[in-house]
Amino acid sequence: MKRTLGACCVAVCLVGLFTVSAPAGDTDKSHDVWPQWRGPHRDGASTEKGLLQQWKDEGPPLAWKTKGLGEGYATVAIADGKIYTMGKRRDAVYLLALDGTDGHELWAVQVGGSMNDAPSSTPTVDGDRIYAIGPHGDLVCVQTSGNKVWQKSFVKDFGGSIPTWKYCESPLIDGDKLICTPGGEKTTMVSLDKKTGKLGWRCAVPGGAGSGFGYSSIVISEAAGIKQYVQLMGQGAGCVGVDAKSGRFLWNYGRVGNGTASVPTPIAHGDYVFCSSGYGTGSALLKISKAGKNVKAEEVYFLNGNEFQNHHGGLVMVGDYVYGGHGHNNGFPICVEWRTGKIVWGGRQRGPGQESAAVVYADGQMYFRYQNGVMALISASPEGYKLNGQFNIPQVSGPSWTHPVVANGLLYLREQDNLFVYNVQGN
Repeated sequence: MKRTLGACCVAVCLVGLFTVSAPAGDTDKSHDVWPQWRGPHRDGASTEKGLLQQWKDEGPPLAWKTKGLGEGYATVAIADGKIYTMGKRRDAVYLLALDGTDGHELWAVQVGGSMNDAPSSTPTVDGDRIYAIGPHGDLVCVQTSGNKVWQKSFVKDFGGSIPTWKYCESPLIDGDKLICTPGGEKTTMVSLDKKTGKLGWRCAVPGGAGSGFGYSSIVISEAAGIKQYVQLMGQGAGCVGVDAKSGRFLWNYGRVGNGTASVPTPIAHGDYVFCSSGYGTGSALLKISKAGKNVKAEEVYFLNGNEFQNHHGGLVMVGDYVYGGHGHNNGFPICVEWRTGKIVWGGRQRGPGQESAAVVYADGQMYFRYQNGVMALISASPEGYKLNGQFNIPQVSGPSWTHPVVANGLLYLREQDNLFVYNVQGN
């Protein structure tokens, strides 16, 4: 098992691993604070500065709270003074717009019916439109005024098959295209015109329509000089790359996929992709390179599930290191050297909370949200594990899974029907 990179490869890995510039081809979202899943660049990293470096015993002060969001694990998107999320109310799923100052509801648009399934997808804001995916694969485009523009069905329009825990993907907007993963045999991944919903290209990913897909979200990569969309799918496909222009299937790496639920969003930078999956699977660093007219993915290293696996809380790269929670249905804080796979610290200590942990990075700190509702502030430093504060999220009655968001000097925590917003701005 190879665990080191050559000198040239190391240089490529280290150039700009943590950057605030938008990926090539990405729409300029400089006016949007947190416009989509995992932030402006889909990397789980906030560019906020001047934040609290320690919390008092009771945690940071509560700025405001609101309720009435409905059921769901969808986190929030924030743009132009508004907050967007999704929730299940009675037997239907809605896309919601809230006022950014106090959380009062501005409008709610029905996305689709849902007798039992609450949404986990985060809306994507692009200019004056919002895009959202319901648990049964209902894809909508809605103006920021609340008027629905168009709607598609992953199942009826693209031959998709609803995953076991329903569709959890958050849609990607890239220029004039919307990219998503219906999971059909011939339409595993598709490109749509974002203004009309009209089908552009379709990609049949070998093995991609099998079990375990539908839970991760696409990121943009420029690996090997080819703009491509990288997605984590199930056991049959694993991590895959699709040509952004033509929709041609480029490569896959099956070892990191599993047949139950492949969830974490991959990390793409330069010619490399870092990917991880739970259920005992593990993690890998891949080097993407040209092979004649084709593209190949080579394993740089693989970490077995007992070394490093991320269930569904996500990972963040900061400098030369990857931080997150390790373990199936666990969130043991861990720091891994990105270029070598060396576990620098952690992976065996639980931290203050129980079970899985959803994470986000901001101003030198990792914000860990544990499944039992404990919120922790942990240093993002290779020097060692350091807990800088913790508090209990109010009104937790089930798995506290929704990913935290840090923007505008505030920490946003969706807890089913409630949204709690904390002031984390330093003095």
